[in-house]
Amino acid sequence: MGYSSWSSDSYDSVSRVRMTRSIDDNFTQNKLGVIHADLSPDNVDVRESRDSHLHPNSVPIIVALDVTGSMGSIPENLIKNKLGALMNTLITNGILDPQIMFVAIGDHISDDFPLQVGQFESGTIELDSCLSKIFIERGGGGQNRESYPLAWYFAARHTSIDSFEKRQEKGFLFTIGDEGFHEGMAADLLQAKCGYKGRENLSAPSLLNEACRSYHVFHIHANEASYHNDHFVFSQWKTLLGERFLVLEDQNNIAELIATTVALVKGVNADDAMRGFDSRTRQSVSNALVAVKDSLVRRDHGSSGIIAL
Repeated sequence: MGYSSWSSDSYDSVSRVRMTRSIDDNFTQNKLGVIHADLSPDNVDVRESRDSHLHPNSVPIIVALDVTGSMGSIPENLIKNKLGALMNTLITNGILDPQIMFVAIGDHISDDFPLQVGQFESGTIELDSCLSKIFIERGGGGQNRESYPLAWYFAARHTSIDSFEKRQEKGFLFTIGDEGFHEGMAADLLQAKCGYKGRENLSAPSLLNEACRSYHVFHIHANEASYHNDHFVFSQWKTLLGERFLVLEDQNNIAELIATTVALVKGVNADDAMRGFDSRTRQSVSNALVAVKDSLVRRDHGSSGIIAL
């Protein structure tokens, strides 16, 4: 996938229509109450990010959205007015061939559809269409944990990306949410709900290690919701991810944070990466990326850090 191109003019037209619609009109699966067939993980072998004549240096970026409870406002904001900020910020910073795959994450214990997986796409219409197919289940387990490691599982075992396989350049994977994560996931539940064909239970640390072989993995904590500065949530994520746990105080800036993170890892100067932001957005994104910027400085001076290209 990813054989079409981004157009800001086309997005402006699409966004104007999206802005007039309710969340259930933009995400039509909400009215049906079921996962869209195109996003079902059942019988999915692989999602591909490929180089092409239009995109010779594809950069795969997985954006895994929490669709439980109050987190539905984030995909709604993306489809209405922030998809443009994501793509335009990437392109402005020299990431000319981004291919975005949207994933939706819930709770594998209590939700009916805890994993929804799109395709890697580059074009305006295709990206908007994929987002609109997400079913915002609004469930969740109510135990300050969701199944974010499902995104690591799918990336590690069900994606094939030219950037890594041809050029040894890792892709990017961002999970986004406001809770902690399930440290273990039972095989029988994954078989029933996620198209999982294995027999072994899965653990978060093991899945993270698998995903990190071919992706730079980050988690963005939306710090405005129920688990604001929650000690357990912060401790759990920091223990596993270190500086790749990004705390964002204004979830309206998620698109800008994702794009800036990619740009920094790709070698763009932080001030240059954020030069098009207003002062409030720049401060919010900069605060979330303090540890990442420090890590990149250490790497540039020959020290080892969590982030390595």
